[in-house]
Parts: sequence; structure tokens; C-alpha cells
Amino acid sequence: MSLRPENFGALAYHFGNRRLSFLKTPELVRIVEDLCEYGSVREAVAAHDVPENQRGAYVGALASLADSEMIVRA
Repeated sequence: MSLRPENFGALAYHFGNRRLSFLKTPELVRIVEDLCEYGSVREAVAAHDVPENQRGAYVGALASLADSEMIVRA
């Protein structure tokens, strides 16, 4: 996967399946970039100080990226 920074967040491109995804916030980009440093997606989201009421949306966005093979379990 390759990330191209944008004002809204980033474009993510998977070279294998040729999918393009939009990461709609800079915070989501930082979480994706740092994801391998944490034991779980929820741990990564919490470590980036995402407000409790927004964590479900971030976990959902990361699940969508996993479903499209943009991110994979290490």
C-alpha cells in the first residue's frame, strides 16, 4: 500500500488489487502509519487520543481497510 498525503488526510493505493481508498482525516492516517506498533486496532485508536465517542467510526474505517486488504495483520 502507498499513502499519498492530501489536505483531508490521504489517498491509499493497493498495488496488488489496484484499489484506491480515501483516509478522510489526518488522525486516521497517523493511526494507519503507526498501526504495527500496537497489539490491536482498538489499542492504536486509543493511543492516538481519539475521543471515546468517535472510536467506533475509526475502528470501522480500519476494518474497511482490512476488508479491502489495504492493511493486514502482521
